[in-house]
Parts: sequence; C-alpha cells; structure tokens
Amino acid sequence: MSKFLCIGHRGACGHEPENTLRSIRRALELGADGVEIDVQLVDGELLVMHDAKLDRTTNGHGYLARKPLDILRSLDAGKGERIPTLREVFTTVDRRAFINVELKGRRTAGPVCVLIGEFVHRHGWKYEDFIVSSFHRRELRAITDPKIPIGLLLTRPTRLYGLSARRVRACAVHPAVRYVTAQFVADAHRRGLRVYPYTANTPAQIAHLRHLGADGVFTDFPERAVKIARQSGPDEGIG
Repeated sequence: MSKFLCIGHRGACGHEPENTLRSIRRALELGADGVEIDVQLVDGELLVMHDAKLDRTTNGHGYLARKPLDILRSLDAGKGERIPTLREVFTTVDRRAFINVELKGRRTAGPVCVLIGEFVHRHGWKYEDFIVSSFHRRELRAITDPKIPIGLLLTRPTRLYGLSARRVRACAVHPAVRYVTAQFVADAHRRGLRVYPYTANTPAQIAHLRHLGADGVFTDFPERAVKIARQSGPDEGIG
C-alpha cells in the first residue's frame, strides 16, 4: 500500500492566510507531504492567488488582472503577507514537499512549464516534485512536457471522466469530497489514476476517504491528515 498523502490546501489555510508563504511554511511545519497553491498570470508574472478579485483575500479591491504588478505586490494578503510569485513558492518549499500547482488563470500552462523546467534542470528538482492540476482542460492540454505529472480536477465525476483524464494525460484525479465513493476510487485505480479528493477537513472525513482507498487528501488542516496517514504504508510518489 502506498502512503496516504497529506496535501496542504493553499498551504495550511485553516491556520494562516491562504496562498501566502506564511501558510506554506506552516504546512511544511505540520508535516504535509505536498502543498497546493493557485496561480494566475499578470504582466508576465505567475502570481499565487485563487480569486479573480482582490477583495476576499487582500486589502485591495477590484480585479487582479486589471491592476499593475507593483500595486499587487504591495497589497496585504493577510498578517502582513504579500501575494507571492510562484518562483518564491518553489524557493520556499525547497523540495521539502511536492508542489501541486493549480492553473486558475488563462495562459498559465506555458509559463508554469517553463518554471518547472528551470527548477528541474538548474536547481536539482525532479519532475515528481510537482503536479499541475486544473479544471480547465484547455490549460492542461497546453502542458507540452510529458514528464510533468498532471492532475484533473473534477467536481462531480461523470461516466466520461476517464476519457477526459486520458486526453490530458492525467496521472491523478482530484474529485470533490462529497462525490467520492469506493466504486469511483476502485475504477480510477483500474485506470491507473491516483485519487486525491478536495477538501477534507474533519478527522472523520479524512479517515473515511482513506478507508475508501483514496491516495491522499487536500486539507486546510494538514496535521489532521498527517495523524491519520501514520497508519499508512511507504510512499510510492505522486506520478
């Protein structure tokens, strides 16, 4: 049995401001195997932020894409944190965990692939230190490097999810927690896909998903999944 993986959702956003370096450091401190963050492209820079608008997670207002980069980088994203760049996230994690990069914005796939390639070829990382995921099939199909692991995000899986996963070369599927069943997990495994549901936050949810055979979970509280994962077997990687 492979290890049940704990993936810190937007870092450890149950404890710290989401998608900030502070949140990512907290996830690492709590023992997360991986950290998940969201990326959008602004003025040629990959910024780590979930929403299209600034109002919920920063002291700014309006749309992210309509603000100049210097203004965005001056905003408070919570507890004095700034909106980080994807490069800053990679540097902060420093191979202490794998990184799940979720493509939120348009035209993000190409720049993300370039940055991953740089860290693999120049900074000693491995392709299995990353997984790139998205709901947007077009962005996933734009990932041209076949060595980059891909995760297909799903809300409610349909009968055709396997075809969609094959078309984007996914190695994993990330379904919403409420739709995960033992039958779905078994079917995904038969197709060679790992299953990482989102977002499981209660110990009961996490334990139930592990019982169903899920390979890990995205969680706002990494310490809860880490505790349950201690009963699991050795890690076999994410790819």
